[in-house]
Amino acid sequence: MTEFPSDTSIESLALRALDRSLPKREWTHAAHFALALYLLRHRPDLAEPAAMREVITHLNEAHGTPNTDSDGYHHTITVASLRAARSVLEAHSPDTALNAVLGDLMASPFARPDWILAYWSRDRLFSVGARRDWVPPDLRPMPI
Repeated sequence: MTEFPSDTSIESLALRALDRSLPKREWTHAAHFALALYLLRHRPDLAEPAAMREVITHLNEAHGTPNTDSDGYHHTITVASLRAARSVLEAHSPDTALNAVLGDLMASPFARPDWILAYWSRDRLFSVGARRDWVPPDLRPMPI
């Protein structure tokens, strides 16, 4: 995984996301998961859904991305992604380098941007309710 070749690169991303200095162009799919893994391991207080909502909405605001009923922060996707990241992290020993965990995560089905549509129908997932709050999957339960 060249985007994050070391744990230091993941930590740098996480700290810049937290202080809102991370450029929008660096806020990639892999970066979302890198942040989640970092927070799960080093700042579990910020990996809770309410705290993660705050982190992402503030970063979006710093990028000029509005958090509305159709754009920006999406709570159901965030919580599902946190669960996915946690499942991959917990499958490794606690001393496994985060960039190795991220590499495994990005080699898994979760690396596909549409992975979540195996569990939620498009209409349910992209509803205003799912954007604002947790909405359980309607196609099949998440195994994680």
